Amino acid sequence: MVLADHGWAVVPGTFPQGEVWSGCSDASQDGPCPVLDDWARRASTDCDQIADWWSGLPYSIILPTGLTFDVLEVPATVGRRAAAVLRAVGVPVPIAATPTGEWLFPVGAGEPLRPDLAERAGIVLHGRGSWFAAPPSTHPQGSVHWRVRPSACSWNLPDPFRVQDALAEAVAQRPAVAGGGSTYRLATVATGVRS
Repeated sequence: MVLADHGWAVVPGTFPQGEVWSGCSDASQDGPCPVLDDWARRASTDCDQIADWWSGLPYSIILPTGLTFDVLEVPATVGRRAAAVLRAVGVPVPIAATPTGEWLFPVGAGEPLRPDLAERAGIVLHGRGSWFAAPPSTHPQGSVHWRVRPSACSWNLPDPFRVQDALAEAVAQRPAVAGGGSTYRLATVATGVRS
């Protein structure tokens, strides 16, 4: 498994069977989650262990956060704008997207979420004690996939401050409206016409 080869420890997670999450007797129905009770301790990069776990069932690929990396989860609209900000300054970062509309930014571990981002709905920092489902884990709606593969940045995790700065810039941007302008520009033009 490529993730484990690069030091990203994995554990098996629940998987969808129709609209039901399966893989353990008390599977949460909110989405993929670890099937092992002591998942954080048992996460592994050992190829034999991983092959054994995935030998019988189509488990999701769960990556524990808070040790090697944290993950910033944001709505797709914010993720797209943040990705554009990072591209504009020449900073490649790995980005995954879920079929349910979230973008996931793995970053170096241990930094708290900025207060201005923490108060925004839909922006979540997954740190110690949390996880995320990595590509190609499936949902009833489709598969988690890489928007930017970790190999695009040589498997180097980005500085969490840099990604959080890009997210802050993304949430400060006004959404585009029909015609390609922003609501701010339209308001400015309208004000200028009245004067």
